[in-house]
Amino acid sequence: MNSLQQKYNKEVLPGLKKKFELQNDLAVPKIEKVIVNLGIGKYAADQGSLDSIISDLAAITGQKPAFTQAKRAIAGFKVRQGMKVGLKTTLRGQRMFDFLDRFINIALPRSRDFRGIDQKSIDQNGNLNIGLKEQIIFPEISHEGVKVIFGLEVTVKTTAGEKEKGLELLKLMGFPIKK
Repeated sequence: MNSLQQKYNKEVLPGLKKKFELQNDLAVPKIEKVIVNLGIGKYAADQGSLDSIISDLAAITGQKPAFTQAKRAIAGFKVRQGMKVGLKTTLRGQRMFDFLDRFINIALPRSRDFRGIDQKSIDQNGNLNIGLKEQIIFPEISHEGVKVIFGLEVTVKTTAGEKEKGLELLKLMGFPIKK
């Protein structure tokens, strides 16, 4: 079992039960899933760059990403309906906790000028959305082998239902959130 998962079971679960006066363990907020996605934009036509992006995202998340398609045509962006416009990976269970452990303890501190996660990044349902400018902050990516530098978005979906519970859950899990 992962150290972050153990931390949730031993520290976070009892702490949240006590703070919000919950009787049942199943009523306590938890992290449901983590979604990592990115737009491929100008690299959609370049198969070599696209392969590099796919392999980097697979190394970061531990599973192969899936393509996302455009829902409608947008002439200004030269996008047709059904065109491949992005990649996404949904992490649950053990892979999710492994990714979050690396993300909190290694990747975020390595990002340039990082002072903590702003509380505005947490929505009204207690979910966290973070945009990253470069994938090279992750330890799985070698700086020498990088062909394409791309940004990505990490969404942490919780079962909190309200911002206050989600914020407290993320703080207790170890996310570096600004005051």
